[in-house]
Amino acid sequence: MKRFLATASLALLAACGTPAKLNYYTLTVPPASSGASPGAGAPSVYVGPITIPEAVDRPQMVKRVDANQVEIVDLDRWAEPLKASIPRLVAEMLSRELGGATVMTSRQSATLAFDYRVAIDVQRFDFSAGEGAAVDALWTIRAEKEAAPRTGRSSAREPAAGAGPEAMAGAQSRALEKVAREIAAAIRAMPRP
Repeated sequence: MKRFLATASLALLAACGTPAKLNYYTLTVPPASSGASPGAGAPSVYVGPITIPEAVDRPQMVKRVDANQVEIVDLDRWAEPLKASIPRLVAEMLSRELGGATVMTSRQSATLAFDYRVAIDVQRFDFSAGEGAAVDALWTIRAEKEAAPRTGRSSAREPAAGAGPEAMAGAQSRALEKVAREIAAAIRAMPRP
């Protein structure tokens, strides 16, 4: 019995002394089938500003437990702030969808001239193991020489391949791709500057 207690105590001390490993995840789009280079007349687009719900504006991944409860997963984190990764993903998708358009997201480029400016208000950025990802976003597209902006709302749902953080990042990435495709379709429907 003494030997068992001593072994159990050593195992408990060893477990307490080992720091938990943080895991980092990113939002990504699938690789392009071919490298789209800017074609003649491809538009230039600036993506920003982007707003996201305060509940998910943190390094930790947030999972919805039920209608009124979320779980903040301390060990699973975003590799970059969502305010940076969401516009990056949208910009990459817009570039592909618009024939290799030049699409920028950095604050440094905000003062440059662009054919279109896209502002996005992400109102919902949820994930639950049972329902997958849900992204609801309001967006506004302003053409450089048009007075009236075009506005729209996108609601994207994507099932998850599991309940883990990899499935969460993948489902949310695919939902954001759908939002970006809807924005690209709206840009294509607008008069060319």
